[in-house]
Amino acid sequence: MGFKCGIVGLPNVGKSTLFNALTQTAAAEAANYPFCTIEPNVGCVGVPDARLGKLAAIAKSKKIIPTQVEFVDIAGLVRGASKGEGLGNQFLGHIKSTDAIIHILRCFKNEDITHVDGSVDPIRDLSTIETELMLADIDSLEKRLAKFNKKPHMLSTDVKDSHDLMQEALSLLASGTSIAPKQGQISRFKGLELLSDKPVLLVCNVPEQGDNEYTKVVKEYAGVNGYEFMTVSCAVEAELASLEPDERTEFLHSLGMAEAGLSKVIRSGYKLLNLCTFFTAGVEETRAWSVNVNSPAPDAAAEIHTDFKRGFICAETISYDDYVSCNGEAGAKAAGKLRLEGKDYIVQDGDVMHFRFNV
Repeated sequence: MGFKCGIVGLPNVGKSTLFNALTQTAAAEAANYPFCTIEPNVGCVGVPDARLGKLAAIAKSKKIIPTQVEFVDIAGLVRGASKGEGLGNQFLGHIKSTDAIIHILRCFKNEDITHVDGSVDPIRDLSTIETELMLADIDSLEKRLAKFNKKPHMLSTDVKDSHDLMQEALSLLASGTSIAPKQGQISRFKGLELLSDKPVLLVCNVPEQGDNEYTKVVKEYAGVNGYEFMTVSCAVEAELASLEPDERTEFLHSLGMAEAGLSKVIRSGYKLLNLCTFFTAGVEETRAWSVNVNSPAPDAAAEIHTDFKRGFICAETISYDDYVSCNGEAGAKAAGKLRLEGKDYIVQDGDVMHFRFNV
């Protein structure tokens, strides 16, 4: 299962700097001019999870494999992108391929780094991007509905439902109402594959000093509109990513930080995708797997191999806390903490699972 987070924003807000730090590469050029990223850079990043190390130590695993999220560095959008301004619809197409959006907002002043609109105003910048995505969706919906409306008498029940949903989405967007899902929600328009209908994480790119008057405004906006929100200094994170592990720890301590902001971005991106984690643990490897929240056990089994779902019998399941407190599978079984769960069992975050199947 692939999970993509698109990193978007206006030119020169720190998108490529954050992407470089996330992937710990120089794959994306971070230059002080608009459109320095022409093709979307893609990097797979392991999701930080302290539980992996504890499970691996108990199981005496040879390898640890975290679950991963794919990040896409998308070139800066500008006002008029929906009509082809800047690099226009090329970028809108890149956003369409993602499952969620991490929106980088510039919350710092620097006379040496130009702003396409001439001044720092994160809410205005956010509105610019949101408007372009909504306009692109309006155009798309109008064209799709026009095709339906030519032969309304031929619409099946399923197509009629889709038609009505498109009409509802168009009415909301045309009135300027956002249809992006709020925190923890799943959009009812998801099947329409609209650009403005993706979960959004607002990330304020701040100076080393941290929060300021810009972040306060964004935080208030996020609270009112139901967005996930966090602050990160992309410049500091890029410097951290370039250091050796020991140096990184020392630098974090000097800044009074318990962990890198990037770890929080990755976990927030993972949460944004409405995912949870289950584990498999053994001598060969301890591994984290991703599955959608509220998924039944057979769907989790399919993440390992489709045969596991096809021939699913049951899932031997131990909660993470029980696995640790009982010092592994044998101890959990002896304590009566190992459960045999059937097809209707909903996987819980942290479950340690072994699937029985027959094909």
